Amino acid sequence: MWAVLSLPLACLLAQAWLAPGSTLASRSPEVQAGLETLLTARAQSKTSQTSERRRAPEEEEGEEDSPWLSPEGQKLSGEASNLGFSLLRKISLKHDGNVVFSPLGLAWAMAALTLGARGHSRAQLEEPLLQTLNQTRPPRLPALFKRLRDSLSHNPELGLAQGSFAFIHKDFDIRETFLNLSKTYFDTECVTVNFRNTSQAKRLMNHYMNQQTQGKLPKLFDEINPDTELILVDYILFKGKWLIPFDPALTEMDTFYLDKYKTVKVPMMYRSGKFASTFDTNFRCHVLKLPYRGNASMLVVLMGIGDHLTLEDYLTTDLVDAWLRNMKARKMEVFFPKFKLDQKYKMHELLKQMGVQKIFSPWSDLSNLAVTERNLKVSKILQRAMIEVDEEGTEAMAGTLSEITAYYMPPVIKVDRPFLFIVYEETSRTVLFLGRVVNPTLL
Repeated sequence: MWAVLSLPLACLLAQAWLAPGSTLASRSPEVQAGLETLLTARAQSKTSQTSERRRAPEEEEGEEDSPWLSPEGQKLSGEASNLGFSLLRKISLKHDGNVVFSPLGLAWAMAALTLGARGHSRAQLEEPLLQTLNQTRPPRLPALFKRLRDSLSHNPELGLAQGSFAFIHKDFDIRETFLNLSKTYFDTECVTVNFRNTSQAKRLMNHYMNQQTQGKLPKLFDEINPDTELILVDYILFKGKWLIPFDPALTEMDTFYLDKYKTVKVPMMYRSGKFASTFDTNFRCHVLKLPYRGNASMLVVLMGIGDHLTLEDYLTTDLVDAWLRNMKARKMEVFFPKFKLDQKYKMHELLKQMGVQKIFSPWSDLSNLAVTERNLKVSKILQRAMIEVDEEGTEAMAGTLSEITAYYMPPVIKVDRPFLFIVYEETSRTVLFLGRVVNPTLL
């Protein structure tokens, strides 16, 4: 029988995230008693301090001292962003409603999986993220992502936190090398569970995720395959605060146009001031930049009603860079809707369509995971993303814009119809979240 390596990937935007120096809520005695039958803590100090840890190809001498904004780092950010744009197009083929997901979160999970994969299985995971990197040296995805994570975590104003869990079946003889490298590159916390008791395993894992995300993801795991040996969970928490908040007193109910014939009422925020924006004459779209604290921004892309799907076919990092280069700051009035989205995607289906297939098949090579020879494959990769936008900030903001100009009035951008949004970190140009808002009143 083939053992199943299930890989749910939780990428979310939490309205309140665990601030540096704070602690998780302690378990009640009742919860603790119910979990003790499943939980066996693995000694993290042993995995992080062992002197016998092997040096992986990613740890070549001198690499850890090189800055993130090296040519390789910049190229990796671009490839991760283009992966996100490709996934948006795949999602659009399935439905034309609201979308929110994290390209960075998926790229992180793919890089984490390469630590356990070999041969073609590893190559297919790396290919979407290494297309423009120098192939004359061994791939170094985990090291590059560690540098990116370190760079982002050194900016407390950004409001971004990332974590990783490895839920391991109690009888699965996992390689210490894999655990060591996962801890080194992704700060992975290991928890032992009994997947054969699916109801208790599900309760335990949901408990961990609920605590770590402060209740923003109470039920990530709906069902568990009893043949599961390992579940890897990567999560992202982002609480972005606007550089200049919207005034709640100015928020009013207003009309949002779903299409030419249907409308809904939404709470519309308002602020006047200097904003950077541009108009793309080729695609006939306005692009507005809404900055957060901590050197991050959201791009809001507004076209004519129904035209947002057309633009998605042409989204690339080169197009986004062109928008940013052509932006001019000027005084204007901005109307932007409050909204909340909650989306979940089967990323394994989308990755298969993009050529990442071997690791999901019975011929996958995950021999870097287990001490003894085992028949392992990845059964699924799931991503759940949540976003909430209000006057103070956002967890991945979406926006569309239409411009009304008058000779005697300041420009007005009113996001009152379906729009695309891109949340990115300025220095590395890393896309953190990507999506579209078609109906702000629906999750």
